[in-house]
Amino acid sequence: MRYKTLGRTGITVSEICLGTMTWGSQNPESEAHEQLDYAVGQGINFIDTAELYPVTPLSAETQGLTEAYIGTWLKKRGKRDDVVIATKVAGPGRPYIRGGSPMSPATMRIALDESLKRLQTDYVDLYQLHWPNRGHYHFRNAWTYDPSKQDRAAVPAELLALLETLGEFVKAGKIRAVGLSNDTAWGTMTMLSLAEKHRLPRIASIQNEYNFLYRAFDLDLAEVSHHEDVGLLAYSPLAAGLMSGKYLNGACPQGSRLSINGDLGGRYTEYQEGAVAAYAELARTHGLDLAQMQLAFSLTRPFMTSVIIGATSIAQLKTNIGARDVRLSAEVLKGIGRLHRQFPAPI
Repeated sequence: MRYKTLGRTGITVSEICLGTMTWGSQNPESEAHEQLDYAVGQGINFIDTAELYPVTPLSAETQGLTEAYIGTWLKKRGKRDDVVIATKVAGPGRPYIRGGSPMSPATMRIALDESLKRLQTDYVDLYQLHWPNRGHYHFRNAWTYDPSKQDRAAVPAELLALLETLGEFVKAGKIRAVGLSNDTAWGTMTMLSLAEKHRLPRIASIQNEYNFLYRAFDLDLAEVSHHEDVGLLAYSPLAAGLMSGKYLNGACPQGSRLSINGDLGGRYTEYQEGAVAAYAELARTHGLDLAQMQLAFSLTRPFMTSVIIGATSIAQLKTNIGARDVRLSAEVLKGIGRLHRQFPAPI
């Protein structure tokens, strides 16, 4: 396992991060603990979760179970100092989480204390804003995204209040570092500017989606990452399972995310089929596993701090972690570039 530094924090994280969003719905507590034991045994020291999880499906009844399962593992194994725990505070729009209210200093204090209680720990290594109050182009919103109605005075003021609250958490020893998720280049740069101006915690990372079917980060955010040391934590690196190839030709395995969430969060459209089939053929031609080819490519990106893998079985977990040992030839990389031009934004 290779390791990277999280932003400018000095915190060292494995280049593969264990994602957890199926724990509490598709995976019971025993399987969550089994995955944690295996991943840590393979050198993974980075675990990502959120107060929102699990999401397969989203449910008021299961919300928070993922953090709780990590908490019981931490208590049972006693490995708190050996792992880096990242969690997130939910943005607006989930009625069963604080009435769907936007993030504010008051709601963030409640959220963090509840996360710490579920995780059975005194501190979180990385605390992330799950999605911005002001809206964003992620979650398949790219086709309708319009920031022109945002209040130019109110939004920066709100961001400063959130950042000041994160600073309060750092001073109290409740968190070590702060990060964004599902944010934009403007949002990231504004938070960095506010942090510098007001001597507040610096944004260490941004957790956005990144895979062959969704490569928005390659553009402006890649430049931000390079100049500002704000690395990507890539979620949905297999596009909710599409890039494993298991849904090709209309297949829908029983118990899979597609059988539970319907359209894979808007990813399962007529446009993705041709793209996935083309990448699958490229992998087959070069004797590669499709999922490992996808993950290995993500690991080569210069802005990548860690790729967040998720699995519902140990077999899937082994395949995903195995991508660390896959090296893509120049010919494969050329083929990926060709297909990206052919299918630039299929989801």
